Amino acid sequence: MIRQAASDVRKDFAEALNRVAFGGERIVLHRRGKDVAVLVPIADLELLEQIEDVLDAREAVRRISDPNEIPVPYETARKALGMD
Repeated sequence: MIRQAASDVRKDFAEALNRVAFGGERIVLHRRGKDVAVLVPIADLELLEQIEDVLDAREAVRRISDPNEIPVPYETARKALGMD
């Protein structure tokens, strides 16, 4: 994985994008020495999302199995999340 200043990547974004998309490179972008973002290939993103799905499913099973867990009705959750 390489580390590059965001300003340098901005100057030639097409090159950085090609290195990531076609070369499979990962580029950590930094500003003033602080890492702020990463450019990764789509395959890496898809893998991260799959890992998150597995972790979410495990957490759901754990909570459903926990007798101390108090279920929240769907409508209550919608209201709490501002989805009405």
